[in-house]
Amino acid sequence: MSPRSSHLVVGDDGLARCPWGFSTDDYRRYHDTEWGRPVHGDDEIFERLSLEAFQSGLSWITILRKRPAFRAAFTRFSIPSVADFDDADRERLLADAGIVRNRAKVDATIANARAAQALVTEQGAGALDALVWSFAPPARRRPRAPSDVPATTPESTALARELKRRGFAFVGPTTAYAAMQAMGLVDDHLQGCSAPEAGRG
Repeated sequence: MSPRSSHLVVGDDGLARCPWGFSTDDYRRYHDTEWGRPVHGDDEIFERLSLEAFQSGLSWITILRKRPAFRAAFTRFSIPSVADFDDADRERLLADAGIVRNRAKVDATIANARAAQALVTEQGAGALDALVWSFAPPARRRPRAPSDVPATTPESTALARELKRRGFAFVGPTTAYAAMQAMGLVDDHLQGCSAPEAGRG
């Protein structure tokens, strides 16, 4: 496919991008510098899983623009810190207009921190990172068109199942796959996109 095909958008800088990566400046920066690049570290993985859960039913641009407020509210997604959140913290979060004030999602994030902390306590630092990356599928060619990008895969279904088994919530197969895209477990930039193909793992 030509990098200037109808599936890509070429910016004023001459770079071809996935269509969504050109719609706003926030999306362009996220597309160019983050999405699809490998993410490692327990807290970093926890952050991506949490933000994808908050995104459920909303536009990702809403979450992206609120990300600084989310990081401040959730102590930069430090697993031990969030795992220690109490009822006062829960009410503080629900009163914070800078984030998405959804009680079920706030409760799930705190519960997920506790599940992640239990995993790290059991298996050591890096355990959440290793668990999530163990579900990375074999490398494949980039999709040709947006219609070729799946909403779920067998790997995302298996990851969601394992996370739920370990006590995580708001991590269905679709949310799990979106997290896999965001963290570079899969590369769903379109063929011809200028975003570099990041190395796996």
